[in-house]
Amino acid sequence: MAPGAQKQTPYDRRKGESALTEFADYVDKHQAQRNQLRSVAPSDSGYASQSAATEQHAELDVLDTLNLAETSDHPRLKVLLLDTGEDAEVTLQQLSNVVQGRLLEGSGEALFDLGQEDNGETMNFSKEQWDVALDRIRRAASFLRAECRILLTRNVGGPEEAETTNEKAKGCTGTLLLRQEPETIEDVIETRIAVVGNVDAGKSTMLGVLVKGGLDDGRGKARVNLFRHKHEVESGRTSSVGMEIMGFDVHGDIVSSKVPGRKLSWEEIGRQSAKVISFTDLAGHERYLRTTVFGLLSSSPNYCLLMVAANNGIIGMSKEHLGIALALQVPVMVVITKIDICPPQILQQTVTQLTRILKSAGARKIPIFVKSREETIETATQFVSQRICPIFQVSNVTGEGLDNVRTFLNILPHHGHYDEKAPFEFHINDTFSVPFVGTVVSGVVKSGMIHAGDAVLIGPDSLGQFQTTHIRSIERKRIPVPVCAAGQSASFALKRIRRKEVRKGMVVLPKLDTPPKVYREFVAEVLILSHATTIKTKYQAMLHVGPISQTCAIIDIDRAFIRTGDRATVAFRFVQRPEYLAAGDRILFREGRTKGLGMVKSVGYDPAHPLNPDAKEEDKAIETSK
Repeated sequence: MAPGAQKQTPYDRRKGESALTEFADYVDKHQAQRNQLRSVAPSDSGYASQSAATEQHAELDVLDTLNLAETSDHPRLKVLLLDTGEDAEVTLQQLSNVVQGRLLEGSGEALFDLGQEDNGETMNFSKEQWDVALDRIRRAASFLRAECRILLTRNVGGPEEAETTNEKAKGCTGTLLLRQEPETIEDVIETRIAVVGNVDAGKSTMLGVLVKGGLDDGRGKARVNLFRHKHEVESGRTSSVGMEIMGFDVHGDIVSSKVPGRKLSWEEIGRQSAKVISFTDLAGHERYLRTTVFGLLSSSPNYCLLMVAANNGIIGMSKEHLGIALALQVPVMVVITKIDICPPQILQQTVTQLTRILKSAGARKIPIFVKSREETIETATQFVSQRICPIFQVSNVTGEGLDNVRTFLNILPHHGHYDEKAPFEFHINDTFSVPFVGTVVSGVVKSGMIHAGDAVLIGPDSLGQFQTTHIRSIERKRIPVPVCAAGQSASFALKRIRRKEVRKGMVVLPKLDTPPKVYREFVAEVLILSHATTIKTKYQAMLHVGPISQTCAIIDIDRAFIRTGDRATVAFRFVQRPEYLAAGDRILFREGRTKGLGMVKSVGYDPAHPLNPDAKEEDKAIETSK
């Protein structure tokens, strides 16, 4: 913080929070339009293949799902589920097609409400009808190599029956988890979760308990296996970006060793799983904030898991991490740890504080406290909405509440949109030198698809140039695979490239005749979340764009200065070297207590067309007067 800078006032903070929600909606809308334009290819006539009328009335699409047409070729879902007549095999195939559509939509898994129509109306099943429908859905799923697991039932009875009863719901209903067995390793569902929170909130301990099995002894037994460095073991604090994986099989059970005390390797977990949760364990200490911000942006998380210690509440870096997750529009879930050692009144204070922060203008979240298996399943099915924020209370020593977290992770819907048909683009977030293999780079495939043996370009280097190389091999979760697609994290072994020639923030692109363009300057639409005074040209801050972390200088603003809560168009210049970026990329910049976020509007900057022409005239007038 600069000397003489004032502390941010509550008014400024509220101004920044309310501006954040408006700006986030603006960025979302802009990116949706950009994705739509990329996916709609122009036809020979010069017009887009999608009509303007269709675009304007997209909100009427819901009518199509309600089966309001006078003549419908498709039999109702209830008929498909209960048909035991002569056409039973034909309708079973149609039911299988319905299930296949749901599985494709959910990337290989789906939650199926048995006993309910698509519009939410009950089918009023008797117990006998429920048994027939369940048998047919299981047979239909078996055609697709999918397993069916009962998560929750109502009016059916049995171990999965809901604890609370609904007087109005008379028929038998239930929620089923359908999960397809992956044909190859590439088909395994992958969900990335970034784990954040203040120092000593219990992040590494909880991951150790979830991933390795067993409970903690209250003195750090569970977290030791997760640390990468000797000083982390000695201090008990994470300082690097740690990675852990947790696997669920096709039946929805956790993949673990059958031999007590034996830990499975990543390769064993990957080969036995149908769904893998990748946890990115980030540092909680203020000293490592840059590493944490890098981990949050470079790992492209589908969800963010915020850890809060019950006896401390949201303190220190917790607010900072929550603010960054909200700014990046990553769905957030909260776990309150250490409830076994926390007095009830202190726990209540933490809950009240958390509720207040989540409901504030900057977050606009609906906190939902999950305390039972029934609430866990209902919340997971609704978590596609970013407005809700599930909150769990757990103890890593007694094991209380951990089963709810495991169930929630098992049925967590896949979140994120990835385009496999777009040109290939891979962002590097770590580099290694592996004996007998050579240089290895890891990261996330942003778009497109790549195969082992393909010729690629890697860069940019300090001069903004790219090198040609070949992908020797590809690994996902330490398992060799022949191909890698958009949305997946992977590691590439590169031919004839030394480790010192690659760095975090570089990109891997397909080899083209024309070299990719890199830029030292770009124009972005930004929002200042917090700053003590005013920001003018020549101001410098650390800027993050995906895995890129570099100091940037402001070279032009569309007004004289900007303050907290202001939205402005700003031109930036990278201080060290040019980078590869594109319009629509999200940016985050920070310096001390200053925070801002934005979106790249255009790459390159023309000094002949300044953002604020009046400022140039004023400068000339001042020079003339001197």
